[in-house]
Amino acid sequence: MTTSRPFATAVLLSLAALVYSAWVMEVVLPTALHPARTYVSELAATDQPYTTLFRTADLVAGALAAAAAILLSVPTRTRMRTRTRPRRGPVARTGAAALLLFGVATAVDSRLPLSCTPTTDPECATRETAGLVPWAHDAHTVSSTIALCAILVAMATLTRTVRHGPALLALELAATAWTLAAIAALETGHDGWGLGIAQRLQVGVIAIWLGVLAVSLLRAPTHDAPLPAHRPLREADVRP
Repeated sequence: MTTSRPFATAVLLSLAALVYSAWVMEVVLPTALHPARTYVSELAATDQPYTTLFRTADLVAGALAAAAAILLSVPTRTRMRTRTRPRRGPVARTGAAALLLFGVATAVDSRLPLSCTPTTDPECATRETAGLVPWAHDAHTVSSTIALCAILVAMATLTRTVRHGPALLALELAATAWTLAAIAALETGHDGWGLGIAQRLQVGVIAIWLGVLAVSLLRAPTHDAPLPAHRPLREADVRP
């Protein structure tokens, strides 16, 4: 990998992390959605005032992550005197592919917004339960699930590359378990068990991991130093 490639990849990942965190703007925007009880994706529902903003942010974040994954997937080679040697193993390739899938699924997710907010609108929740909402609701669930599974694979396979990778992966798994439990509680008539907090922790850890991966790439040693120019052998080179 040339020196410029890890830098470009790190920039893309840093921007992806930043844009993927656009949901924090709900703190200053009058969204009327309670962060502790609502899905993050409800900020982008088509009946919400800032749907274009949050949908565009997801689209851009997904595109940036996908572009970074493409750069990561290119085999790294070191210059040898007579040959080149690949330095990209199957685990790293799996991680790059998973990151690419995450980016694509996130971008697709932004094109499949909810039509209403089921956690705050009882009529919307009733229609969703009865299957009377647009097909994008089900498609959104599928694309979100794919994005989540993909980023978990990426975090697991690239954990040695990322500083504090195991800790972030453990935190993401815990946040995911909490989110799934909260969704199950909500669907069985309970108060949701802090669904909004759990999911915001979930997406927040993903953004942090993307940023830490970017820093790790910049700190990684490079292996592409040019070979010294060929020169004739001198007596000192062969002297015992």
